[in-house]
Amino acid sequence: MIEAFNLCKQFERSVRKGRKTVKEEFFAVRDVSLRADSGEIVGILGPNGAGKTTLLRMLGMLMTPTSGEIKMTDVSGKRIDTLTEKKGAIGYLSGNTKLYPRFSIREYLQFLGKLYELSAEESDKRVKEIIRVLNMDSFADNQIGKLSTGQTQRASIARCLMAYPELYILDEPTLGLDILSADAIIRFMKEQKENGKTVLYSTHYLEEAEVLCDRIYMICDGRIAAEGTPAQLKERTGSANLREAFHAVYDSASAAEN
Repeated sequence: MIEAFNLCKQFERSVRKGRKTVKEEFFAVRDVSLRADSGEIVGILGPNGAGKTTLLRMLGMLMTPTSGEIKMTDVSGKRIDTLTEKKGAIGYLSGNTKLYPRFSIREYLQFLGKLYELSAEESDKRVKEIIRVLNMDSFADNQIGKLSTGQTQRASIARCLMAYPELYILDEPTLGLDILSADAIIRFMKEQKENGKTVLYSTHYLEEAEVLCDRIYMICDGRIAAEGTPAQLKERTGSANLREAFHAVYDSASAAEN
């Protein structure tokens, strides 16, 4: 389980004013509080530039918040305190994830097993299990650099699995994938939920989120604009589906800003 309290992230940018370029500070994320429980898939939805990736990077301990607090517990309810423990408990996937192109998937996972100090027996068992779960038997021994986009994405998720994480943070994991690859990743998320893991999931595919997510946070201009189950969000906005609800929430938040 992960909880965030009043998270803010401030950056500096250059702005042209007349003939001069000046520096100004702005908030990419402003006073965001959220919670994702064990055995739950929580969606993070918002337009480009809304602050989703910045928020996920802070939750993934890859970026330090300007202010606010993040708390984590494992599936047994034990508090995860230190930064090292928190990083070890998170499997983070983004579009910028880089893998070693000359390794096969199997070789890469075995390499990670050594880094995580797993025994040879445990590492071998884990590698076989991951290849099975992500349906990678047909290409597990191919070089990563020669894989398709969907196969590479599954390899990236396989990397996250080796450390037995408590929390998965997946930033647009099915973006640009074919149906079979996307379905394999969706099955993976459902299985992790059934195993009591926590999944934070950002996507632009609203139909996918409507079916998959237990709860959703909608972000606009760095703030939480709405939160609830897909059914609750549709009911509050009088919408027939999540796409319509998203537009209603975004239009309302934009009008409030202006």
